[in-house]
Amino acid sequence: MKKIFLYILAGSLCFSACKKDDEIETYKEPEDITVQNSYDDQAIKKFMSENYLDAQGNIKAFSTTDTSDDNEKKLIDMPYETLPSGTIYIMREGAQPTATDEPQTIGNYDILTLMVRANAYLAGNTDGNVSFISSIAINNTINGSALPLVDPMYYYVKKSTRLAATGVAQQRSYYEVEGFREAIQKFKAFNNLPSATPYNLQGVIIVPSRAAFARDPHYPYNSQYSLRNCSMVFNFQVYGTKARSADEILD
Repeated sequence: MKKIFLYILAGSLCFSACKKDDEIETYKEPEDITVQNSYDDQAIKKFMSENYLDAQGNIKAFSTTDTSDDNEKKLIDMPYETLPSGTIYIMREGAQPTATDEPQTIGNYDILTLMVRANAYLAGNTDGNVSFISSIAINNTINGSALPLVDPMYYYVKKSTRLAATGVAQQRSYYEVEGFREAIQKFKAFNNLPSATPYNLQGVIIVPSRAAFARDPHYPYNSQYSLRNCSMVFNFQVYGTKARSADEILD
């Protein structure tokens, strides 16, 4: 019986080792960061070709077996803008605040209230096929708590947080996602919707790794995984925005 157990244990260890080796082979960081940037851009366009927005603005992947989504418009076929950083944003038609909603401008230091699903994706080249090869969940108030997220650090990090930190963690760039900050200000916020308001997502922001954290040290938004070389996708609605007090602003 002991021998059988030892054989099973040895076999399982071998399988685990092989699995780890396979995972290591899946992605190799390019020495030249411009290669990673190219992977990001190619993977983003592929992602946009494989996904659409449903009736509430959620990003959905096209089904290969269900024909009900055949007439949906691909993200890449929707009107979108590409910013100098490479960040792409899509404003969903019919989901932006109107004059009666009293739309609010989003300022550089504002406290945002978001209904949001944010994921990070690693782009890589597998046998000549460039695509997103793994994903990491950052925030999901839509399928999670169903309560809006208030004051995410990837938009603006409070002065008190930085002063309490040491070293590189005192820098804004350790927390904030440049491309997200750049793109979200192209949108208008609703005028402080009640948290129980059903969501109707305004759009999508896709940030290539060079406009996120690239290869720099960063805040552990997902404590289990690094966001090194990761692009980020935000699917969101801005429920509200308000000015931050002067004593919580530090440039």
